[in-house]
This record gives sequence, structure tokens and C-alpha cells, in this order.
Amino acid sequence: MPARSKKQQMAAGAALAAKRGERSKQSLKGASRQMVESMSERQLREFARTKRKGLPRKRRG
Repeated sequence: MPARSKKQQMAAGAALAAKRGERSKQSLKGASRQMVESMSERQLREFARTKRKGLPRKRRG
């Protein structure tokens, strides 16, 4: 499943880095902190690899 916004894609990238141990989990905030706990590494990778071109900055509603 691809990310639906640029913010969601960036949050997934940060969560993926924490899941892999490249970044501390304490440094995460908001959605990325929830993502690291609730999503598998495979799901995070799919979200993070979404191309940003054409995505809205934020998702509405």
C-alpha cells in the first residue's frame, strides 16, 4: 500500500529507520512513533518507498 501524502511517506521513513536501529525510538514523534509499534518492517518499507511527486503535502479528512 503506497503512502497517501508526503508527510505519511516521511513518517514511515523515520519509523523504518527506528525499526532497523539506525535511529532511536525516543527521537520519534507523532505518527512515526505509532507506526513503528503498529506496522511491520515490510509495511513501513512500502510506505517509505512511495514516490513523493504528485502527492499532497497533507492528507485531507
